[in-house]
Amino acid sequence: MRWIDDHCHLDLDPVVAAEQVTVAAAAGVERLITVGCDVEQSRAYLAAARRHPGVVWATAGVHPHEASGGIDGLEALLGEPEVVGVGECGLDFHYDHSPRTQQAEVFAAQIALAHTHDLTLVIHTREAWSETFAILAAEGVPERTVFHCFTGGPEEARRCLDLGAVLSFSGIVTFPSAVALHEAVVLCPLDALLVETDAPYLAPVPHRGKRNQPAWVTAVGARIAALKGLALEDVAAATWETAHATYRLPPD
Repeated sequence: MRWIDDHCHLDLDPVVAAEQVTVAAAAGVERLITVGCDVEQSRAYLAAARRHPGVVWATAGVHPHEASGGIDGLEALLGEPEVVGVGECGLDFHYDHSPRTQQAEVFAAQIALAHTHDLTLVIHTREAWSETFAILAAEGVPERTVFHCFTGGPEEARRCLDLGAVLSFSGIVTFPSAVALHEAVVLCPLDALLVETDAPYLAPVPHRGKRNQPAWVTAVGARIAALKGLALEDVAAATWETAHATYRLPPD
């Protein structure tokens, strides 16, 4: 089986990152996308993708936590071939590390960049569903849009899918308490579903309490297979194909 972790944050130390890539490959995670949360980190992840050609790709974006810093310098990264998406970007009303008005402005600006550069939009939304949908309605949903670390229930899943978006599920699906999320997995078509770790965060069962790593995306896939009553091989193959199509990754 071959897996893609479509959303992780590699260690910024090149030596540690290389080890993470090696361990992932040994677990069958042959490709991964490392996701930028501010301009400096996005630039570092572009360099990481260049160190691991054909294995690692990058996105460039400004997380809502960092929205108060603006997006100056971001667009310069979007023309690089290793950069396959804009984000993660969106709204986070749980922590409000940046003012909500600035979060909205920076989110809208990055949606515009995804349109301009024909790149995948990677969305982070937390406790801000209605506002997220409103901004997408105003700016237009990019052709390829991913709701990363999807944490909604069936209602939010249906709304996202109706927009033509793809849902990316993290280790949260392995938590027994995530009942509404499990319902969202069941209703999500396999061809609109991705798997991620969001490493180093959200380690899946049975690795709770440890620093997450891309190799453990297989645990996410296993839980999705169980929830949907599918063979693990089918989930691996489908998410591999969907990730390639969503991010326009080159063939093997």
